[in-house]
Amino acid sequence: MTVATTTLWRPVGPAELDLIRQSDMRAFPPRLPEQPIFYPVVSEEYAIKIARDWNVPESGSGFVTRFAVRSDFLAKYRIEEAGGRAHREYWIPAEDLPAFNAAIVGEIAVTHRSP
Repeated sequence: MTVATTTLWRPVGPAELDLIRQSDMRAFPPRLPEQPIFYPVVSEEYAIKIARDWNVPESGSGFVTRFAVRSDFLAKYRIEEAGGRAHREYWIPAEDLPAFNAAIVGEIAVTHRSP
């Protein structure tokens, strides 16, 4: 039986990427106390923009990850627009991140690096 999945992207800095690698590219690390929401995005272009505009100034480099999540899991969350139609993302509460990670199908792949 094939499971329906949705492809998402997540911009990350080098520290978060190291933590993802520690999970054998299978899970995102827990959120920090000041990060109550996990924000995977629905387009690679938007993820590249965030990596370039936020991660690079913050940590010197930014990466874009791509991964598949079970569509039935995502169905309980809305896609939010963060400043326009091109900026669409899911808002996953930090306490739901373990279940989100369990719904990832396959490995998390790095698709882009900035700069």
